[in-house]
Amino acid sequence: MSEHNQRILLASRPDGKPAPEHFKLDAVPVAEPADGQVLLKVLFLSLDPYMRGRMNAGKSYAKPVEVGDVMEGGTVARVVRSRHPDFAEGDVVLSYSGWQSYAVADGATLRKIDPSAAPVSTALGVLGMPGFTAYAGLLTIGQPKPGETVVVAAASGAVGSAVGQIAKIKGARAVGIAGGADKCAFLRDELGFDAVVDHRAPDFATQLEAACPQGIDVYFENVGGHVWDAVFPLLNDFARVPVCGLIAQYNDTAPRPGPDRLPGVMREILSRSLLIRGFIQREFVDQRPAFEREMAAWIASGQVRYREDIVDGLESAPQAFIGLLEGRNFGKLVVRVSE
Repeated sequence: MSEHNQRILLASRPDGKPAPEHFKLDAVPVAEPADGQVLLKVLFLSLDPYMRGRMNAGKSYAKPVEVGDVMEGGTVARVVRSRHPDFAEGDVVLSYSGWQSYAVADGATLRKIDPSAAPVSTALGVLGMPGFTAYAGLLTIGQPKPGETVVVAAASGAVGSAVGQIAKIKGARAVGIAGGADKCAFLRDELGFDAVVDHRAPDFATQLEAACPQGIDVYFENVGGHVWDAVFPLLNDFARVPVCGLIAQYNDTAPRPGPDRLPGVMREILSRSLLIRGFIQREFVDQRPAFEREMAAWIASGQVRYREDIVDGLESAPQAFIGLLEGRNFGKLVVRVSE
């Protein structure tokens, strides 16, 4: 092919916040697929907080990206050449091609997307991994009951917005925590959250307590930090806490200063019979068919709405990702790599 494959590589490992110098843009010839493979042209790239952990060398639930390798990430792509019997030129697929404009993939790792069912970018958001994370984490661990109070942090994001709306569908009261007046208004006026609190407000903890007069039965944790500090005292007996992310702490290079609060936290977990459970969405893969069926129906009926934050150009990915970790995105962050 006459085109080259643009790639964004991990240039070096950040110590703290990532910066543009930790990424490198290069171009290499487009590879040819072997038997059983397809050549993909990437249309959309998903940017997600978990990618920050992949930039570190430390032990985690997934192998880190090596320095000099393409940054990892979910993608929607179009088949431009196929040597696999199940895929033809023009098919649109969900893949894990990473931060690049072309990729060769094993056909067994791909899933076809129906472009007529929904905008294909939603396969990276409300109908993809973030939506499934919300669905599985909330319903399996949180188990909201009618009349209970469900609080979700980072509520205007891809995961948090789905959590709050699913909670409403299940008959619970949804309280969202977000940063800034625009995001809070979106949750309240467009998504129908019962209450919304701005975590940037100087009296955030007081406002949160007022928004949860009956305490908190389910807290979907995406953030950590000072948001967790305000939520924890409000947890009711037998409250459930699905721990999905801790974005406020991803750039930390050392433990935060202060007294050791773990003994007090453990005492409260014991005395209030709290369930705090971390999870990775792939643990619940058997629920994926039910999720796809139910979420598609909820979107079609208007019970679940979504917002995407789309930036153009692969070269924009590093700066957009840095902004994601600082809360600058508004909705599911996606890079439009090509048309």
